[in-house]
Amino acid sequence: MAENPNANRSTTPVSTTFRDYISTQWAERAETLPAPREVAAFAAARRARISALHAGERLIIPAGPARVRSNDTDYAYRAHSAFSHLTGWGSDAVPDSVMVMEPTAEGHEATLYFRATAGRDSDEFYANAAIGEFWLGPRPSLAHVSADLGIATKELGALEDVLESSGATTRIVREADRELTDQVDGRRLLDAELADDAALDSPDSDGDAALMRDLSELRLVKDAWEIGQMRAAIAATQQGFDDVVADRPAITAHPRGERLVEGTFNRRARAEGNQVGYDTIAASGPHACILHWTRNDGPVVPGDLILLDAGIELDSLYTADITRTLPINGTFSEVQRRVYEAVREAADAAFAIVRPGIRFREIHAAAMKVIAAKTGEWGFLPVGAEESLDPDAQYHRRYMVHGTSHHLGIDVHDCAQARRELYLDGVLEPGMVFTIEPGLYFQPDDLTVPEEYRGIGVRIEDNILVTETGAENLSIGIPRTADDVEAWLAGSAA
Repeated sequence: MAENPNANRSTTPVSTTFRDYISTQWAERAETLPAPREVAAFAAARRARISALHAGERLIIPAGPARVRSNDTDYAYRAHSAFSHLTGWGSDAVPDSVMVMEPTAEGHEATLYFRATAGRDSDEFYANAAIGEFWLGPRPSLAHVSADLGIATKELGALEDVLESSGATTRIVREADRELTDQVDGRRLLDAELADDAALDSPDSDGDAALMRDLSELRLVKDAWEIGQMRAAIAATQQGFDDVVADRPAITAHPRGERLVEGTFNRRARAEGNQVGYDTIAASGPHACILHWTRNDGPVVPGDLILLDAGIELDSLYTADITRTLPINGTFSEVQRRVYEAVREAADAAFAIVRPGIRFREIHAAAMKVIAAKTGEWGFLPVGAEESLDPDAQYHRRYMVHGTSHHLGIDVHDCAQARRELYLDGVLEPGMVFTIEPGLYFQPDDLTVPEEYRGIGVRIEDNILVTETGAENLSIGIPRTADDVEAWLAGSAA
């Protein structure tokens, strides 16, 4: 019998009589093969592009294993982004799956190795709590997945032959599956030793890094299917923001109202997609000055602002990343409105310059000019705004230490391994999707600002698509001017 990971508490029957009985009298399961899913053709084109960059090399792209959260309880499974991007297999991917792209004279031949459904002649389906059907539900067949994704498939066990023959021309996504990476490294070291290669201490991690870099850069420009997914993720996220606004009476009544904000939004994420794309930030009052506040255990008090940074991840694993800052009682105070509109002005200035041909870093520079001007105008800087903008000064960054933009897609911080010259210093192209998210954060104990500003944190974040002639704010439908925010909140209370 397959080992139960919780064997010390297992009460699974083990008698021969039971085994014989449970393996019989099951109805036949008729299987109708699906048509290829819409993403299949796009995923094939992505594989062709990575193939052209790695001619003659075997490429191993693991989905990754399930990750233990506590003893015998795993975190919710999510395949590695590079795997899902190249296969089109999203939230329904089977853990431990591996795609191998084998070099051929014409390019590469892709094969997807995964643990297919087990027959009732094995005891896995009832006795193995880690992978058994009775415990986790049925897995698809090899034929089903092959038809669904348009990729050849093999049983996971056949991967051993691939690993055994791995050598100097094998590349692997190292971070996806540590055990597989160790096996590949071992084979490459053995090959190097047999070849009397001097590079014994480095099992070609440089080649692996080049693969990860190329896979990251492959996502810098989104294809038409990806852009459609981004639109859908943003639409779902807008519903989540509307849910939170409508739920304000319950939220403000609870001593941990931030948790209710998180729960309300996450409910929509599970209803419309896979889950949230990242831990929801529900930061009320001075918590809004903590950039990655995810504890979300504070009250939501009328008179304060709440900064909600949240995004819904679809079953395709593409996610939105949107922030709005809302006056909890429905109306901005004079100081709150001043700070809020300054941040909006910075966001608008950054958006106004977005078009093909500019450099990505120019977006941040445009936003910072406004942040410096406003904080200088309010008397918060020890020098003038222009002097503060000097790279050796940057006094205004005290109030906004983070960057203005990051690429967005199947990862919330997408394309993170791309080269600087293609990312931060890269030239914008149609199809790129990224955030614009300036902010101002006046810490509760910051003596450089007047008392009425302390504890105010504001961020406005939108998701931007570069078009052939300029840019489109994909999240423009979520109210963002101070007047529109107030009207939004008033409408929900009506």
